[in-house]
Amino acid sequence: MRHIISILLQNEAGALARVAAMFSSRGYNIDSLSVAPTHDPAVSRLTLVTSGSDAVIEQIIKQARKVIDVVEIVDLSSTDHLECELLMLKIEVNDAESARSIVECVRRHRAAILDESESTRMIQLAGTGQEVDAFVAEVERIARVLELVRSGVAAMQRGHAALEVPV
Repeated sequence: MRHIISILLQNEAGALARVAAMFSSRGYNIDSLSVAPTHDPAVSRLTLVTSGSDAVIEQIIKQARKVIDVVEIVDLSSTDHLECELLMLKIEVNDAESARSIVECVRRHRAAILDESESTRMIQLAGTGQEVDAFVAEVERIARVLELVRSGVAAMQRGHAALEVPV
């Protein structure tokens, strides 16, 4: 089962490496990883996607709590949450018909064309992983993908609940 784990880390050199090493040393795979500072410059938020049974995820969380830099951790998959991923895609457009088809596809998916040249378009889309996958599949039927980059998942609990540094 797919799980989104959100971790607050001390914003210090090597913190990400120590968490990644914990995953690697125990044979856990990371499908997606995103990390950036929070509104508190001393703390970064790491969001990762991994797969495993509830027992495996519980073990991952217990092991992660032992990493010195981990301040707080939560499995967002077991909560009401929203998730989003950013996609940037560069495609080749060879004729007016494929250009029109791309514009229609971009509108349907609420994406945006960031840059265009005579023969290329750079497109941005923010959405769930499934929305990003569906968009890429549709674009690939219309034009040749030259380059693709995905940010990894960002996720937060809905409502008032927040992942915070314990007091």
